[in-house]
Amino acid sequence: MIIKFKEIIIEIVEGKALLKQCGNLRTDRGQVCVEVQIASQDKPSHMGIKMANSSEGCRLQYLSHTQTDDTLILKQRSELIETTTVFTFYEDCNAIRVYTEVENISREPITIEEVSSFVCNGIGQKGIDSASDLYFTRFIQSHHGECQPETYSFPGLGLYRANIESQKRIAFANIGSWSTKEELPQGIIEDKARGEMTMFQIESNNSWYYEIADRMGEYYLYLGGANTSFGGWCKTLKNGERYRTPYVALAFGKNTNEVIGEMTKYRRHIAGKCAVDAYLPAIFNEYMHLSWDSPSEEQTRKIAPIIAKTGVEYYVIDCGWHDEEDGNIIYPFVGKWKESNKRFPCGVKATTDYIRSLGMKAGLWIEPEIIGKHCTEMLSYYDDDCFLQRHGKKICVNGRYFLDFRAKKVVDYMSEAVRKMVEEYGAEYIKFDYNQDCGVGTDYCADAAGEGLEQAANAYLVWVDAMRNRFPNVLFETCSSGGMRMDYQTLSHFSIVSTSDQVSHLKYPYIAGNILSAVLPEQAAVWSYPIDAGEIGLPLPYDQKWVAENISKERVALNMINSFLGRMHLASHIELLNEDQFALVKEGVRYYKSIAEAKKTAVPYFPNGFTHFGEKNVVSGFISGDMMYLAVWCLQGDKRVTVALDREIENVTLAYPSTSNATYQIDAGKLIVDFACEGCAAFFEMKQKK
Repeated sequence: MIIKFKEIIIEIVEGKALLKQCGNLRTDRGQVCVEVQIASQDKPSHMGIKMANSSEGCRLQYLSHTQTDDTLILKQRSELIETTTVFTFYEDCNAIRVYTEVENISREPITIEEVSSFVCNGIGQKGIDSASDLYFTRFIQSHHGECQPETYSFPGLGLYRANIESQKRIAFANIGSWSTKEELPQGIIEDKARGEMTMFQIESNNSWYYEIADRMGEYYLYLGGANTSFGGWCKTLKNGERYRTPYVALAFGKNTNEVIGEMTKYRRHIAGKCAVDAYLPAIFNEYMHLSWDSPSEEQTRKIAPIIAKTGVEYYVIDCGWHDEEDGNIIYPFVGKWKESNKRFPCGVKATTDYIRSLGMKAGLWIEPEIIGKHCTEMLSYYDDDCFLQRHGKKICVNGRYFLDFRAKKVVDYMSEAVRKMVEEYGAEYIKFDYNQDCGVGTDYCADAAGEGLEQAANAYLVWVDAMRNRFPNVLFETCSSGGMRMDYQTLSHFSIVSTSDQVSHLKYPYIAGNILSAVLPEQAAVWSYPIDAGEIGLPLPYDQKWVAENISKERVALNMINSFLGRMHLASHIELLNEDQFALVKEGVRYYKSIAEAKKTAVPYFPNGFTHFGEKNVVSGFISGDMMYLAVWCLQGDKRVTVALDREIENVTLAYPSTSNATYQIDAGKLIVDFACEGCAAFFEMKQKK
């Protein structure tokens, strides 16, 4: 029997369900698409620590399958477990979403040590002899250096034929509560011989694991959450109990722009939605290069009238509206989430009311998952079971303990804190931040630390949804020291995410230039700070005269363009700009609003490929309908930037800034831009020929 459904072909051979095709991945021999290792059961493998050849993978027998218009459900069974693998398809994109559920059908408890969301063979037309044709792009992450794609050949990563199989893996395991601190849970496999690309993502807000490796002459892709070896995870199931893996997704295309475009269209099906965020409002946040951790009533009243003139819709007060400690020492004391009398003597509500009187909505920051180690009031209030813990001790990282949202007392207190922020302090925008990683997880009320982390991380998102449902007119942002939790489990619960805490306008283009490969343009918040000067965390030592002499119009325009591809988070001492500089900010906000609607249907466009830190120029954009929107940055060196367009253009407009001295032309299928100086940028609109 052969099961054919959309991009999937499964053949039933001698009772086993063998996956022979999933999109661009296909194999004549076929292989199992589920791997489950049960403790004490034989793992029939000489392949080291790989996830392939699990105890149950080789024992599973086909049980049944059902199909609907958009779903294929495959059931398999061994003596110990029954698995249900669900494939979901979407009409408007060449992508597939998959998860697997495992049920214990034995009489005794079993402990799962490894379980795949999905496994697929068929990478390369000639199996492992295709190594020289195969390339893998991984998306490197770091604080201030998010979304840096790097491409490697399979042999360069250690995969090549030495025997029919090896002990080598191309793999990565995120371990901890920052889901994207070292690498994004996504990758692109390119088969140059076939001219095809496959992109995957793992939708987990905690630990996760992927593996590309060889078995019996073929390469396979394994996607899933944590496991015993990588993430300290296991799960014990009694008879009839079930475990469901994280979702994973695969998209297929012929080139980088196409495959990312297909993943982008898929992401729109699962992305968090918020009615008040539907028109992608522009946001001002006091934190970056302005108040840092020390906002005040006086400063906000001084700056807010100027910000109102820019046209932004939200004004957000970040860390420091709470507690009485100075900003440079505040974090170990946070956790009460009560207004600061010292910084806001008339009360926070008086300040948010003032912001509203200027025609803007007001926002506040909170870090709901942590308690400072010196926050004695809350440490006395919470019971031990309210904290993530290992070995019976609370986990402490950089002066913070971590709250456990499985505990009702935590949920009740933090729900009340959010209620007060909205109803008593006047917040219409709340930024949920998360500035440390708890490590492998919590072994409290869990089978293992990784399993406890998974429970707690999911419980946090249940609470998030409760807050969003309770306060539908509040816009909730997710942030984790910038982009340290930029996964699509998180982004299915929020409509906007911080992409970085990068503090330099000349470095942010290296992030903004790649970010649409990882996050939808309507979700990806990017800082724009025309005056990124002075020391981080300290008041700006310069006055209006210094700003007029040292902040060029080109610098202001570049900052605005940094945020055009995603969501604008304007910041810094805008009130110090002179008339011409300020006019560029207002023009930038107006233009940002004018292209907001286009972003909601756009697909990313990387005409010169991905960018990397230190490159002389950056080019990135998106396409919506027959219009192309393109940001071009000249950061250093050659002031001529050449953009290799792969389509015919009817006309080109330099849309922003109106004061640009750049000249441009289309020549031999290329956009050539000549800038007057380094540290410049221009934003173009291009209509494509039909």
